This record gives sequence, structure tokens and C-alpha cells, in this order.
Amino acid sequence: MTTYNRLFIGGDWVAPVTGDTYELTSASTEEPIGSVPAASEADVDVAVSEARRAFEDPDGWATWEPARRADAIDELANQLELRAEEMARRVAAQNGMPITIAKQLEGGFPLIVLRYYANLLRSSSFETQQPHLLGGTSTVRREPLGVVAAISPWNYPQTLASFKIAPALAAGCTIVLKPSPETLLDSFLFGEAVAATSVPAGVVNIVPGGREVGAYLVGHPGVDKVAFTGSTAAGRLIAETCGRLLRPVTLELGGKSAAIVLDDADLNLEVVGERLFESLLVNNGQTCYLGTRVLAPDNRYDEVVDTLAAFVAGLPVGDALDPQTMIGPMASALHRDRVEGFIDKGRGEGARVVTGGERSDRDRGWFVTPTVFADVDNNSVIAQEEIFGPVLAVIRYSDVDDAVRIANDSRYGLGGTVWTSDPDRGAAVARRVHTGTIGINRYLPDPSAPFGGVKDSGLGRELGPEGLNAYLNVKTIYS
Repeated sequence: MTTYNRLFIGGDWVAPVTGDTYELTSASTEEPIGSVPAASEADVDVAVSEARRAFEDPDGWATWEPARRADAIDELANQLELRAEEMARRVAAQNGMPITIAKQLEGGFPLIVLRYYANLLRSSSFETQQPHLLGGTSTVRREPLGVVAAISPWNYPQTLASFKIAPALAAGCTIVLKPSPETLLDSFLFGEAVAATSVPAGVVNIVPGGREVGAYLVGHPGVDKVAFTGSTAAGRLIAETCGRLLRPVTLELGGKSAAIVLDDADLNLEVVGERLFESLLVNNGQTCYLGTRVLAPDNRYDEVVDTLAAFVAGLPVGDALDPQTMIGPMASALHRDRVEGFIDKGRGEGARVVTGGERSDRDRGWFVTPTVFADVDNNSVIAQEEIFGPVLAVIRYSDVDDAVRIANDSRYGLGGTVWTSDPDRGAAVARRVHTGTIGINRYLPDPSAPFGGVKDSGLGRELGPEGLNAYLNVKTIYS
């Protein structure tokens, strides 16, 4: 058991206002693995106050030279690297992410993001001068927005938190982080890493809480910017609050992306198997951008279905902490039941289960057997709703125009892929898909490139220089 009894606020570990706690459970074994205090609205008040104090300190974080902030961000990356193995273990135990993936993503990817923004910070200019058309000059400054409310989800708790924390720190903002109640042990380890650096007290604060605490933080008068990753339904509520307050907001929401298999695609699993897994099923299907709608051409439809079925049926299912596991459990019993409900709806709508579709026969853990549906209508529930589990729906198309039409026939627009032996042809198709990101023969977000969605998949962009700009205010000084 990993137990904490204090919150990380104001650069110190402080007693929470209430005695409420969150009890964390292993997704693989259903056994208790830890306990942490729950933050109340009063704790949020203290955290926002500390973040405001740190931001307005005349000699504080926001006023540091960019190179000095960059050094501190690198320091944080180094401290997290020391804790990477334990970070991966905690995440895998909590949400069921296979440990080999957790080591790469939850243990490693945040370090890459932090170091990217530290390097970007060293090469960025935050003040420029330009001549006026009407005489005189303007000084254009990019200044930190202020206190950021960062709300991260349970599926990639550290990676997606870093999408917010790294650029916000680089900009000179201070942060109140609200992690998801399903994954909290990792956030306390992150707090330990922050405490071991020269990042000033109050620059990073952590308030574990549920929806009520999140809503209170989003609407708090001391917050200047909100960054959220989560469901579209929650994102709409946050957007409404921020719209009323005229508060900047970045929203990375749901997805139901299309994987378009062109008629010339190489489906040799020895060649593309790893990339298919990363693009369609990584993290047990609990990934917002995955291409869970697989669009297959008429003349190769049966081949695509059979290939995917063989591939999915061969994926090792097991305890998330087992290095051989490729598909672990769902993050919670409630989420497992939700995924199974979608599988039942797929059957009820006439889609054909080719493999999977049953509850795992494991005695413990929240497992769902990886599932492939064939003969799926794009208007069906399993083709239109985000399932967030290891469930693929294979949809037939007649020609490329039909494939693009089906891909765009969704209220979401976050990710997607095009599979082809001709990269130029793939790029031409990719340009026609209405989405925020898309890959050709792979899908792998990179810290240097903007990430985000259109339509019901969100507002704004994270990562890349665009991610830094989201935490900066542009001020013009006329002279």
C-alpha cells in the first residue's frame, strides 16, 4: 500500500481541510493499492491563492529569465527520470495500462515534453519591436497569462498532464493541477519530484478531487486559464463556464477516428503489426485518438476483417504489471460495464462479432476481451460513439470518395490514419479528412507538432510552439 496523508500545495506537504480520502484499487487484481487525501473547495482556495502569490511575486517565476526557467524545467525532467520506473508501475497498477507501454509513455514521454519546452524556451523571443505605418514603433510582448487550472484524465495521467504543465511553466505561469480520482498515486509522486527542484513554492500545486472540485476550480475567480483533457460532455460544461467568464480555455476531448485502409495497403502483420497496435488499440483502447473505425475497401473487405481478427485474437491479455501483457484491464468496473454495454449494442444493431465480445474468464480484474465487429453501419452506435475500450468496428467503402465521406461523417475530429503503399496518395487522402491530426501508415504524436481536434473533439492545440502560445498574452506597447 502506498499512503499519503498530506497535499502538495505552496511548495510543501500540508494537511487537508477535511479527512476525506480516495482509496485506490488495482485494475488487474481489484485489491487496494493506496490511499490519498481528497481536496475540498477550501483546499482549492488555498492552492489558487498560493499559485497567485507565486505568480505575482515581483522576483518570482514569471519574472525569471527564460534560460533560468528552462534550467528549472530540465531539473524537473531529471527528477522525474529518477522516478520513471515507479511512475510507470503506479500508473499501470491504477488504470490497467500494460507496464511496457507505461514505461515508454507515463515514465518517459513527459520527460521528452518537458525538455522540448525547456529547449524551445531558450530559443524563443518574448519581445519584438516593429515600425508603425503611421509613425513611431510598437513593442510587442508575449507575457504569461497567470494562474492555470490544469485538469488531467485517468488514461494517460502523467503524459497528458505534461501537455499542460510543460508549456505553462515555460510561459511563466503557475499551476493548480487537478488529477483524475482514478489515478492519484502518480500525481503525488510528481509532487515529490517538483519538491526536489528549484521551482519556487506555489508554482505547482496539486488538488485531487472529483467533478465538484473540478467545477469549482474551473470557475474560481483566481484562475486565468483552463486546460482540460477529458470527455466531450465535461468539456462542454467547462467551455460554458469559461465563455461566461471570458476565460481562455484549451479542450482536448473525445474521438472516434477513422483508419482508412486503401486498396494498396500492405497488411503483412510482421511489417505493420506494431504500428497497427499503436494506432488502433494502445492502452487497452483507452486512448482518445485511436482509429477504432476501420474503413476497408469492398475488394479487400474480408481480408481486412480476417487480418484484424487474427491480430487482435493473438494479443496477450493479462495483468498490467506483466511485461508480456499487451491488453490489460479497463480502468474501473464501471468503465468495463460501459464498454460491455457498447458491445451488446453492436450485436443488437446487427453487427457481426468476429473475435472477442465476451467478458474475460479471469477471476479478478476488469477485463474486456478485445473485440472486432464486421458488417458495421457507420450510422450505428458503435461507429458513432466513443467506446474507449479494445473494440474495433470494420466499415465497408466503395471508393476513396466514399471512404473520405464516411471518415468525415462523425461529430468527432481528433485523429485518424491512412494505410497505403503510396505515401503521396496517403497524404492526398489525409488532407481531405476533417480532423485535427492524422497519420500515414502510423500514428504517433510528437512534442514538436501541435495536437488537438476539431468539431466535438475540442478547442485549441497542445504541444509544439502552438502549445506555448496558448499560455501567453500578447501585449502591444505603442511609442
